[in-house]
Amino acid sequence: MPASVFVYISPSSPPMYAHETATLLTVGRTIARLKQCEFRGLYSGQRRSPGMFFIPDEALVLDEAERLGIRAPTDLFGGGVPHVFVGTKAITHGLVDDNTARPDGWSPSFARKVSHVVLPGYTVFSATDARVAAKHMLGRGTVRLKRPLSCGGGGQRLVADVAEVEAFLEEFSKDELVTHGLVLEMNLDDVTTLSVGKITIDGIVVTYHGVQRVAMDNHGRLVYGGSDLLCLRGDWNTLDRLAMPPEVRLGIAQARQYDEATSDYPRFMSSRRNYDVAQGTDARGRRRSGVLEASWRSGGATTAELAALELFMQDPQLQGVEVSAVKHFGAAHEPPRDAVVHFQDEDPREGPLTRYTMVKRTLRQAA
Repeated sequence: MPASVFVYISPSSPPMYAHETATLLTVGRTIARLKQCEFRGLYSGQRRSPGMFFIPDEALVLDEAERLGIRAPTDLFGGGVPHVFVGTKAITHGLVDDNTARPDGWSPSFARKVSHVVLPGYTVFSATDARVAAKHMLGRGTVRLKRPLSCGGGGQRLVADVAEVEAFLEEFSKDELVTHGLVLEMNLDDVTTLSVGKITIDGIVVTYHGVQRVAMDNHGRLVYGGSDLLCLRGDWNTLDRLAMPPEVRLGIAQARQYDEATSDYPRFMSSRRNYDVAQGTDARGRRRSGVLEASWRSGGATTAELAALELFMQDPQLQGVEVSAVKHFGAAHEPPRDAVVHFQDEDPREGPLTRYTMVKRTLRQAA
């Protein structure tokens, strides 16, 4: 029976920007076209029926997924996690010690397995633990404080001393700290952020690696501005056959080890796996590389991922696609003629903004 595709906005999600909603609906229409079925728009509590396929705005806690009838990765584009914190930045780092506060379901073994593929840092769930973690880290340079629920470079602050940590904690809600935690992570300079990922739809697997763009938003802040990807037909091992610089190969290996460690969280599932890997210089001039976070939901690079997957479906001989997802702030911007525009308007909160996807090159043989 052909599926009906829905975009699902979780009741627990913060309000979405207009451009995010528009892009998520574009993702829904694209997946419905790929699956050759009807796109039903935003899910508003329709009665469950066989063949319903969901595109959530965030990784769903499994109880919520099961209420929608989602029981396997084939039922959604995104992921299902056993606890809310598993779908956030919080799981990337370990705790200060074995006696610190933590949420139910926390996996110390996951944190141990990824400790050598992430940047030095801690996740804390109390102000006391935040102070201890900061004292451990500030001697090695500037520390980046990160709200686990933030995305696109938002919800972060750099601190250089204990006083700045205290000032941040005074602003930080105790309920948010206890529920979602706070990440303290080594800050890097001269950073390049790699994107490494894999998506699967109806048995077609696409893996990719690429580089994230940085853009100046309409408020003068540096934020995520899109991704330039090389997408390949096939599973993770396809990336091993590519010629690439050593630092890129290292980033891919780190992302894959992080991905493998998700087995430590029972019943975890995902059809979209994306990992951000930061590569830069620490305060002592040493080059560092580490996974920042995972995204098990439709993300900023998804329109590019789907553009590649659609070309693979159309041409069985095609092996690679170079494609970009672009987020441009400001009114004076004309997308390239062959770009697919997803949003070009005034976002009520973000100002004038354009989002588009562009296929740059197709490859019969991945090189």
